[in-house]
Amino acid sequence: MKDVMILTGAGQIGMAIARRMGYGMKIVVGDKKLENAQAIAKIMNDAGFDVVSMEMDLSSRASIMSLIAEAQKYGEISMLVNAAGVSPSQAPIEAILKVDLYGTAVLLEEVGKVIKKGGVGVTISSQSGWRMPALTAEEDELLATTSAEELLRLPMLQPENIRDTLHAYQMAKRCNEKRVMAEAVKWGKRGARINDIAPGIIVTPLAIDEFNGPRGDFYKNMFANCPAGCPGTADEVANVAELLMSGKGAFITGSTVLIDGGATASYFYGPLKPQK
Repeated sequence: MKDVMILTGAGQIGMAIARRMGYGMKIVVGDKKLENAQAIAKIMNDAGFDVVSMEMDLSSRASIMSLIAEAQKYGEISMLVNAAGVSPSQAPIEAILKVDLYGTAVLLEEVGKVIKKGGVGVTISSQSGWRMPALTAEEDELLATTSAEELLRLPMLQPENIRDTLHAYQMAKRCNEKRVMAEAVKWGKRGARINDIAPGIIVTPLAIDEFNGPRGDFYKNMFANCPAGCPGTADEVANVAELLMSGKGAFITGSTVLIDGGATASYFYGPLKPQK
């Protein structure tokens, strides 16, 4: 039996983190498209890792529970890397809320019930949640603490209150950050930690979809006019994950780390600031 890492989302960011942190562990990678999970598993197995793949739909509690049960066959779950999700150009409002918001809430909640003492997790949100205007304290608390099965019934998440897919995505990512704070309290009772990483423009297939989508010019302008002057890479996100998931980050839990090349700073105080 080995310590087990669950990796959800067979993309470049998740794989970069798994390669950085998953050596010596059993890694169970789940993705809605089994062929994507199999491709990541092959790449990593060919590099000496111990990876198995399975089909997993983050929008389904039953599917999430099956993934956790499969992982437990190999040992205790000691790491979670949640990099699954859909972007505003990839899915309609309902799917974004069901996957990115509801599914992440269920995953953090259920893994938190079984995570090994000393275990750690990271979930990937987005800089996008930082650009949305502040919610009220009551709304933040509702996003953080409402039971996962009741989340999508909240008034603020009803269709008439969601403007478009970008707004849905921003709400989902804001919810991710608030859920991590609330879950950190619960995970702490098991001696475990959970944090969030909010990337900006990272070159991945998902980002390329955005570059070629209806907001492509917006995103290209964003990284051109952020302080870093360029998009980031999955390995730069893995650098942050390594800090958060290693002993060097032992005092960090319930936090969100923004890694966006300064795009959010520029959005509020620089050339990316929206013109009134």
